[in-house]
Amino acid sequence: MARLFKYLLATGLVLAVVVVGLYVIPSDQYIFLPDKARPLAPFVTVKGERSDKDGGGIYYVAVEVKKASILEKLFHGLHEGSTLVPAAAVRAPGESDQQHQRVELRAMSESQKIGAAVALRSLGYRVPVKVLGTLVAQVATDGPSAGKLEPGDRIVAIDGQPTKTADEIRGAIAKHRPGETVEATVLRNGAEKKVDVKTVPDPKSSKRPLIGVFLQNETKISLPVPVQIDLGQVGGPSAGLAFALDVVEELGHNIDRGHKVVASGEILQDGTVIPVGGLKQKTIGAKRAGADVFLVPAGENAQEARRYAGSMRVIPVHSFRQALRALATLK
Repeated sequence: MARLFKYLLATGLVLAVVVVGLYVIPSDQYIFLPDKARPLAPFVTVKGERSDKDGGGIYYVAVEVKKASILEKLFHGLHEGSTLVPAAAVRAPGESDQQHQRVELRAMSESQKIGAAVALRSLGYRVPVKVLGTLVAQVATDGPSAGKLEPGDRIVAIDGQPTKTADEIRGAIAKHRPGETVEATVLRNGAEKKVDVKTVPDPKSSKRPLIGVFLQNETKISLPVPVQIDLGQVGGPSAGLAFALDVVEELGHNIDRGHKVVASGEILQDGTVIPVGGLKQKTIGAKRAGADVFLVPAGENAQEARRYAGSMRVIPVHSFRQALRALATLK
């Protein structure tokens, strides 16, 4: 009997070690996990802000993204609301986790400036915005631009045609077929340089050409009212709508009307709200926070949110002004 007990104990220990190892060793995939929505007010400082104690507030919601362990890959139902995704859906080819985090933090910083600008414009302020150009934020280490383009290069032309915004650059590259060469004119250390880069097919769409760089619009936004937003290491542009709403709320306009309002959506300089990822996890995060309302980009994002919202009200919006009108109708 004692021998059997020792055998079972040893077997149990071995199994425990195996399970722990499987949970610790990373796989080749990523996992999206829900993260509880949080109020923005503690992270936003606006000159002239006024306190609001009606019990409501504007909330942002993020998604926890991490390398899935082997155990999580084999049994991805271990976590409520999780989604297993391939690495290509998270990082560009050749992009390291550290590079990806830097790109995400830059996108977050830009969304904060744009959100504040849109909010102040809606209140009648004049907010000058100047597009200075487009910078290379990162270069994929195994992409065609490696060793040719560098972070900090400002792309001023593609194939001899002047470009200023990231969209213009992508549009010019998209005129090529994968495998063809584009000529990029860049400013580096004050000097102009022409660089030939052979395009490669996008892993997600074989007909779409890429040159293996991550672009960032370089803008100068002059805010007439000082606004500071600090979410630490939270990255990505998807809190832009929430930022804009909270800045209006901080300046004494009771747009939440006592409700817990969670918002997710990237916001553009003209106030347009565009789709973001992770709506399944974000919807669960909004529910966990006890949200009354979840504002999301119209279209597929809203459809995804409604699948997991339960009794929580989902409001699809195309623009910031539409979001303000929707909140104004809440009882």
